[in-house]
Amino acid sequence: MNTKILTFAIIFIANYGVYQAAVAQSINATRPAFNSPAAPPQDCPTAKTMKAAQLYGLWKVVFVTPPAGLPTSATLQLERHAEFSDSLAGTVSRKIDVASGSAALAGHAAQAFLAGDLEDGLLLLDESSDNLSITGTWNGEIVKNSCGKAFVGTWKDTSRSAPDNTPDVLFTLTRLH
Repeated sequence: MNTKILTFAIIFIANYGVYQAAVAQSINATRPAFNSPAAPPQDCPTAKTMKAAQLYGLWKVVFVTPPAGLPTSATLQLERHAEFSDSLAGTVSRKIDVASGSAALAGHAAQAFLAGDLEDGLLLLDESSDNLSITGTWNGEIVKNSCGKAFVGTWKDTSRSAPDNTPDVLFTLTRLH
C-alpha cells in the first residue's frame, strides 16, 4: 500500500475520532436538562419494557432554538396507530408565527400528523404537514428514571423549504396527561 495513502488514512481516522468526540460533547452540553429522580419507583417501566400504548396521551414539547417562525413549544397528542397496533399515531400542534414570513414556514402547518414507533426506549416519529410527505423527523430517547414520562432528542426539518444544512433542533418531551 502506498505510504502516503496509509498516512492520510491514519490522520483522517484520528481526526474524525476527535471530531466525533467534540460533536458528542457539544450535543450533550446543549441538550435540554431534565431533572429526573435519582431512583425510579418499583413499578416504573424501563426503556426495555415500555410499550407504545404507555405513551398515549397529551405531551408538551420544548424546542431549543427552533427555525425562524416556529415556536419554542408545542403539544403532541399520541394514540394507537389505526393500521399498526404496536405503533403510534397522532398530531403535533404549534402556533406558527405567520407574520414572520420565513421560508421555513412554507413546509409546516399549525397541526401536523405523526406516525412512528417506540423501540427499546427510542421514540422515532415522522411528521407530515401535508399528509403526503415527511416534513420533520423526531428521534428521542427516554429519560432515565422518568418512568416513560420524559424524552429528550432531536427534531429535524425535512420539508421541501428546509435548507440543505438544516441543523437538528434539540427538544424535551414531557407527559401532560
